[in-house]
Amino acid sequence: MSIESHIAWRYLFAKKSHNAINVVSGVSAAAVVVVTAAMICVMSVLNGFGKVVESMFSQFDPEVKVTAKEGKWFNLNIEQRTAIDNCGLLSVVCETVEETALVRYGDHQLPARLLGVDDNFQALTHIDSIITDGYYSVYDGAFERAVMGRGLADKLGMNAHFVGGMHLYAPKREGRINMLAPEKSLKDGVVFIAGTFAVNQTKYDDELMLVSLPLARELFGFDSTMVSSLQLKLAEGVKMSDARRALTNILGNDIIIQDRFEQQSDFFRIVKVEKLLTTLLLVFILLIACFNCIGSLSMLIIDKQDDIHTLSNLGASQQQIRRIFLYEGWIISAVGAIAGTVIGLLICLGQQHYGWLKMGNGTDYVLSAYPVYVVWSDILIVLAAVLALGWLAAWIPSRKI
Repeated sequence: MSIESHIAWRYLFAKKSHNAINVVSGVSAAAVVVVTAAMICVMSVLNGFGKVVESMFSQFDPEVKVTAKEGKWFNLNIEQRTAIDNCGLLSVVCETVEETALVRYGDHQLPARLLGVDDNFQALTHIDSIITDGYYSVYDGAFERAVMGRGLADKLGMNAHFVGGMHLYAPKREGRINMLAPEKSLKDGVVFIAGTFAVNQTKYDDELMLVSLPLARELFGFDSTMVSSLQLKLAEGVKMSDARRALTNILGNDIIIQDRFEQQSDFFRIVKVEKLLTTLLLVFILLIACFNCIGSLSMLIIDKQDDIHTLSNLGASQQQIRRIFLYEGWIISAVGAIAGTVIGLLICLGQQHYGWLKMGNGTDYVLSAYPVYVVWSDILIVLAAVLALGWLAAWIPSRKI
């Protein structure tokens, strides 16, 4: 330990001649502790919400999704499908057709997004884990079945135990609309509900219905080579970059290949922006807390004028004397940062295990308590911000000596 840091440590923790300096120094350190702990807790909660929604999406969204760069569908011929199956990079390949149709059950009718899936869809996703009523089936060998979002089922006034069929209507792809008999311009089909699912996302629960791929193609006028998307699962150990390169070689450049995060890019972009804005706001509060050190050091400098003259007479340079008070201000920030980090981590761990802070009354939401997920890079960022601002706050009064 250098002589400057030793003197700074003594000034900070030894008894001072003026009690006000003790109080101001304690308030400065306490402010840094509180803001540091708050930053870690808030950032961890935002990470927790991101992880929760990510897990919800991962139960339904495919690991890789291939769509057309332009339009709603693209052609997948037999040679391309065979090449995809034999490339050795994919464990599951699922063809889908997605369009909007009118759904009618009894006196209720409303538009819905129909997603036609083949037999591989169940192996592709974790659909069984989000079934809330009934079971997953889109064709039982005799009847066309459907699995729909829980919100959509509620709007239609039905559940998985209803035996009546739902009517599906979609406009024909070709031909003119007969204004005298518009119903003749529609294709229709009948499905029976097998189950309902809940992802706790509106665009799924209130709008989506899963049906068999042949029914969707028949309803929307798609032939056997037309698909809205390919939903894929990578083989174990395969990198996304390798799969992207192979799919581009097989299907050409008129497609978009997205991983799970890219499929939900809007949501994750919002989460990142929200986290950034929250962090900037907390850094601004931290800046105010760190600048409390200016008052504490200024009072200490006034109190230690005699010591400053004595050190100068003993041969200490002006730079050495400045470093004494610079180190003292930085020690205040460092102690506050370390204590705040420990307190913040303890709060986060307690919230993870005991769920102290509830959401609502603990039963009205998807989660009973606020989720917490600690990212160590966030802790390093917080520590770096506290120490940097603490150094700046200590440099301002020390340079006036």
